[in-house]
Amino acid sequence: MNLANSMRILLVEEEAHTAQYLRKGLVENGFAVDVMGMDAGGFCIPQQAEYDLLVCDVPPGSGGLSEFRRGGQDAPVLFLSDRDSIPQTIAGRAADSYLLKPFAFSDFLARVRGLLRWGGSLSQMTPHVAGLELDLVRHRAMRDGRRLDLTPKEFLLLSLLMRKTGEVLSRAFIADQVWEINFESNTNFVDVHIRRLRSKVDDPFPQKLIHTVRGMGYVLEER
Repeated sequence: MNLANSMRILLVEEEAHTAQYLRKGLVENGFAVDVMGMDAGGFCIPQQAEYDLLVCDVPPGSGGLSEFRRGGQDAPVLFLSDRDSIPQTIAGRAADSYLLKPFAFSDFLARVRGLLRWGGSLSQMTPHVAGLELDLVRHRAMRDGRRLDLTPKEFLLLSLLMRKTGEVLSRAFIADQVWEINFESNTNFVDVHIRRLRSKVDDPFPQKLIHTVRGMGYVLEER
């Protein structure tokens, strides 16, 4: 399954070179992208347009985002900003996640794919299992009050396991959902990444949460 197929993204960015860079990268990864600038009053989205994701660099006080929601658009919203105040203002602006500038395009793409795969209202969700907690807005993982240093892909992998808590996930399903690749049964690609994730999520703690189900795959659950 190719997540990008037919996915339409609206990119609202005040810096022209940043907009061009992000649009080029998204298009190369198969997304349809519309770019919109801003004026002093913010931005205005055409009522007939429908998007799967809004990526938005919104200065304080600008309009457009609330109208996006009131217009019936329930697509997730990703903020791009170099301001440290974003975590405090994100809920009031109806956004679902944020990314602070400067950032690597790989991190940006991982965040985009995560939002598209799991949909809106991420700001309302903080999954937790037995002391393991994900902050899907700030892209942070904690266990027993300790911050886990995860790569973007490790965060997506852990997010998948936690959203499917108690469900056994096949290696093919994991490879498709996290890496969008077809899994070959004669490789240990997924096993290697699960092992790395376990080294951060399970190894430092007495209770193990990520379990192997022989011949089937992996499951995250409290035992």
